[in-house]
Amino acid sequence: MDQTEAMHMTLSDVAALAQVQRPVVSMWRKRSARSVHPFPQPVEHDGGLELFDSAHVAAWLTDTGRGNNPEAANDVAAFTRMPVTTTDGVQVNTFDTLTALLVLKAITGNSLAQLSREDLLDAADECDPDDTFLYSEIEAAGTSLASTAALADRLTDSAYNVAAAFERLLAGRFREGPKEYSATALTDSAVELVAAAAVELAATLGGNSVFADSSRGGSDLLLGVVHAAGEAAPVTFLTADDDGASGRLVRRRLRVHGVDCGQIHLDPSGEFAVQGPVVHVAQYPSPGESGMNGAQILETMEQLLLQMDDQQRAVIIAPARVLCDPPMDVGLAALRGDLLRIGRVRAIVRLPQGLLRAKPREAQALWVMGPSLADNPSAGRWTMVADVSTQDLTEDVKQDLVSDIIASMGTGAMVRAHALRFARLMPTQQLLASKSLVPAPPYSSVGMPTGAEAALRVEELGRLLHSGASPAPQVVTTHNNMVNQAASIQRLITYGTLKHIKGNRLAEADLNPQKGARALGPAELLDPHNAPHRYIGLLDLAANYPASRLTQPGDIVFCTSPRPAAVVDTHGGSVVIFPAKILRVKAGDPGGLLPSVVASDINSLSPTDKAWRRWRLRRVPEAQLRNLGDALARLQHEQEQARQRLRQLQEVATLITDGVASGSLTLIDPSTNLADPQTKGTQ
Repeated sequence: MDQTEAMHMTLSDVAALAQVQRPVVSMWRKRSARSVHPFPQPVEHDGGLELFDSAHVAAWLTDTGRGNNPEAANDVAAFTRMPVTTTDGVQVNTFDTLTALLVLKAITGNSLAQLSREDLLDAADECDPDDTFLYSEIEAAGTSLASTAALADRLTDSAYNVAAAFERLLAGRFREGPKEYSATALTDSAVELVAAAAVELAATLGGNSVFADSSRGGSDLLLGVVHAAGEAAPVTFLTADDDGASGRLVRRRLRVHGVDCGQIHLDPSGEFAVQGPVVHVAQYPSPGESGMNGAQILETMEQLLLQMDDQQRAVIIAPARVLCDPPMDVGLAALRGDLLRIGRVRAIVRLPQGLLRAKPREAQALWVMGPSLADNPSAGRWTMVADVSTQDLTEDVKQDLVSDIIASMGTGAMVRAHALRFARLMPTQQLLASKSLVPAPPYSSVGMPTGAEAALRVEELGRLLHSGASPAPQVVTTHNNMVNQAASIQRLITYGTLKHIKGNRLAEADLNPQKGARALGPAELLDPHNAPHRYIGLLDLAANYPASRLTQPGDIVFCTSPRPAAVVDTHGGSVVIFPAKILRVKAGDPGGLLPSVVASDINSLSPTDKAWRRWRLRRVPEAQLRNLGDALARLQHEQEQARQRLRQLQEVATLITDGVASGSLTLIDPSTNLADPQTKGTQ
């Protein structure tokens, strides 16, 4: 017997429909329990999840006027869970059927609810005679096809147009949609970046733009290209001839947006061929192969590189651990090196974390491929690299990054003539010899003056700040470039110059504001001069936390969240509270590290830079370590005196303000406060 379950909603769906926060719905439900209009009762449970009839919910919202969506009754279909339909006891994929019916509705422009099952199948056969994207999905609905077609009409009415209804269905991929799409879904900013780069690369080829995605099931990037390209010029799309569910969904998605596309024939081995000027765009792992490992990703990219010619370009996004970070496997490093030697990888960009929705902590990277440098001698080949892992992908960042990428398609002289914002040229041989293909950028302070400018400014400030009681620092200009002496924390730990010590997990109840060992946590690091002091008794520390350790003089205490911050514990004997950590410079061999400089480098980092092992620390020449340390110690002492004087001035201001305002003090005009005549002790 055929049946279609009622349209159900969860409490989260109700909140989205009513445009309120999820806890608000629970409050409505509780407070209305004994009212005239109680919240509807659940009609079913799915693994402990309560499901509510969408019609009852819509009626309740209308009757009570709850929520911020006056059109809730009309929009409810767009926020319901996809019904599970069965035909002759066999469960049907409602998602595929609904998306196919929406495409059929977009092509025919007709309402579907009035058509019989036979009429719907005839229309599907007419629109898809070769069954490449929708006929099988519609036929599989069986006797539930008519009711599902009515639901497609309701979804369109709720979303205002067919394409929006399709995208809303796909946006629910994290709940009821295809799991492979939820595992590979990129954020909008990532899609926009790749699409913008692809469109700009296509513009350099001339003629009509052709974009190809040979991955199995990819469509987010192609749809991003559709939006980025606009309607200024005709655009052609090519997708893999994959007849799996994800491949057919790609073709349906493009068709519902009015985009026709050709097909790329993929051999079972993954080989394919595309002729003429084309821009390839792809994401790996792709939705159709969401379980790809690093080797499979690189092997697939090798197929793409080998079939490219100098008329073609490519933009690939994949995990940074595969494309540019130090590989965990020797075989991966060798395979990646072989791809670089082909000579078509023109730019490598390390992107920030958070671009892959299902894995927000996994950083992504771009490979941009173009004309071959195979004719150049191996020693003369170069690759443009950029590290924007600490940048937010704002519009200006994306535009400047795309500009750098486009510049990478030119000759070395053309690239050097371009004002690069994020990228820099690296000899390919140097990249092949390094573990990371995107070395961290050299440390540089924003607006850092030249040596001569800095020396003059130090002299000027010395005259302004020092009256002779304490000498100002004396500096002279040198011509040594110390940029290359910066090193990552991970490298310094590996060499033994730095030691990383985890913080202690302490209960807040064991801390007190008065006595014991000083406690340093994120609060003290973020506001070291104003945060209230916290302490823990040494006896309590030994009894309750026997594995805890105290700091030593000169330890750098730092945290990464909510932003990077660090202080130098000059006296030692403090307890560091997790998630704060300790960096300890090796006493006998500091390797040019000075704790004050390390703390300064950490405090100057971008608030979004959480990858602390990649932080670059400046190293001071050995001959200058003691002089710089002494100078900074004197300056820090004077800074503390200035802060103390500021606190005293603030206290004076508060005392006289409160005293005069309350009448307990009277201010005397200094001009009339002359000294009393000296009458005693004189003759």
